Amino acid sequence: MALTDRPVLAAAAGAGCIASSATLVRLADTAPATAATFRCLYALPVLALLMLREDRRYGRRSTRDRGLAAGAGVFFALDLVLWHHAIAAVGAGIATVLGNLQVVFVGLLAWWLLHERPGPRLVAAVPVVLGGVVLISGVIGSGAYGDDPALGVLFGVGTSIAYASFLLLLRHGSGDLRRSAGPLFDATAVAAVLSAAMGPFAGGVDLVPSWPAHGWLLALALTSQVVGWLLIAVSLPRVPAALTSVILLLQPVASVALAAAVLDERPSSLQLLGCGIVLAGVVGATAGRRAPTSPRREQIAV
Repeated sequence: MALTDRPVLAAAAGAGCIASSATLVRLADTAPATAATFRCLYALPVLALLMLREDRRYGRRSTRDRGLAAGAGVFFALDLVLWHHAIAAVGAGIATVLGNLQVVFVGLLAWWLLHERPGPRLVAAVPVVLGGVVLISGVIGSGAYGDDPALGVLFGVGTSIAYASFLLLLRHGSGDLRRSAGPLFDATAVAAVLSAAMGPFAGGVDLVPSWPAHGWLLALALTSQVVGWLLIAVSLPRVPAALTSVILLLQPVASVALAAAVLDERPSSLQLLGCGIVLAGVVGATAGRRAPTSPRREQIAV
């Protein structure tokens, strides 16, 4: 049975794959730019084979679409490097929750750049998620988890803005979801080069990471960058938007649980409350959307 026949299962499996990303980054224990670079490099051969298969079946993509996908890769590189810094500062679980703020930022950027007026749910969600972010930052209360939770929040918000920009570019450059691998290959290739280039300005980049870092980064590339992304891309146009938003919340929830089990991360009660508030805001911002009538890309976290 094809994955398109079981879109809910595909979406849940994709969210589960991506949920392990932050934990794998911590286990690799490399510089943020190194993790971002090798996550992309190790994914390229698989994506290239899938892209060639798409091109043989559907023909080559237009120069415009490839240019937009490459431009999306610029923001994807920024997203990955900032997110990996957030993981180091505030932990794998919380950093993943912060990455889900991109759902809100996509709407705000679309309003600013594309003049797409946001719905009342999105407007109402903004102060809610900001309140959750304040709690996560550790400004209120004591015993906040992370080496620097306030800095981690700044990196997390930067991650969400960069990722929202990446999604907007990729969505406008590829409306045909039969070609999920092609646009992802272009964006990933550009992100690999730029992540390495940003290394000297983002904590350094180790071009020869030691073992077992290579193994963790290879697992990250295959589970998240390839399998997770493609599973979700296949499923989203075929699942009602309200159900989609709930399914994708498996990712941050599973990430917090996985980080606690594998990395022994223990966020404070106020930080966990902040995570819950952020997730509630994300649900509120997305639950009212109608299912798309034609294939298009939706928002997901890294």
